[in-house]
Amino acid sequence: MLMRDNTGMDDEKTSWNARVRHPLQSWEWGDFRSRMGIDVVRNNAYQLTIHRIPHTPWTIGYLPKGTLPSRKALEDLRRIGREKRAIFVTIEPDVIRSEKNEAMVAALPLIPSHHPLFTKYTFILDLTKSEEELLRAMHPKTRYNLKVAKKHGVTIKEDNSKEAFDAYMKLNMETTQRQGFFAHNRTYHETMWDTMRTSGIARLFTAEYQKKILAAWIIFAWGKTLYYPYGTSSREYREVMAPTLLLWEIALWGKRMGYKTFDLWGALPENPDPKDPWYGFHRFKQGFNPTHVEFIGSYDLVINPLLYPVYKIADKIRWALLRLKRK
Repeated sequence: MLMRDNTGMDDEKTSWNARVRHPLQSWEWGDFRSRMGIDVVRNNAYQLTIHRIPHTPWTIGYLPKGTLPSRKALEDLRRIGREKRAIFVTIEPDVIRSEKNEAMVAALPLIPSHHPLFTKYTFILDLTKSEEELLRAMHPKTRYNLKVAKKHGVTIKEDNSKEAFDAYMKLNMETTQRQGFFAHNRTYHETMWDTMRTSGIARLFTAEYQKKILAAWIIFAWGKTLYYPYGTSSREYREVMAPTLLLWEIALWGKRMGYKTFDLWGALPENPDPKDPWYGFHRFKQGFNPTHVEFIGSYDLVINPLLYPVYKIADKIRWALLRLKRK
């Protein structure tokens, strides 16, 4: 059996991370998914995960937040997909929508994904602006809520302790039950936190009022960008506006640390439906007047054209049953 020394592994990891531009393509994210029992494949500058379809010999590939793949890259993905018995590989590039990029996608053997996993839109806050510029650009209500939080003595701090993470998990359970969203279990969060925190990518920030944590967010720091992938909050003391101050103080921390942008990880399209379950999150982020960004979208590289339509029907039925169960 061929053994690799730690020095070689560290060099490979460092080289890999220097090439990729999003934390979901980082070596550490791949390690986290591997620890969760997911098959992880690293191929040149792409990291994809292979997910087994229960009770079948078939799998699904997933490649989030890479660059726009070339035809050569798609050939490699198709080869890997066949080796892994994948029906298809879902590709969600970290690429902003433009006429040029749309034309490039149209020339590739890809079809719009039957079930996008990543939001097509996000909000990005420009941290190169001065504090005064950011404050002036805010919605008046958001500026007012900041003053309310400060007046009530809400305190914000980075706290990567076990106690803070336990508070985050407690709030996470409350938030998902309250909103009725599908959420990852505790094992997922604990494994993600342990893997991403150790390398310094993940950081935990809390908002506290009267010695009680009202909001806790896990932030990813990668390159010159901060990301907000996980956040929880309490319904208690909502009037003190803790989440508003939490986002603002994280942005100021990012400015001090030299980060250039703050990706708020998800938004609805322009002029969203107020009845959309994500509308509240959208409006909250929008209050800071970030730039609304649209990505190129989600696409499927079909490996098995016979099984692909069968899977789509089965997946549609599965999600319908899950939503009924939620109700």
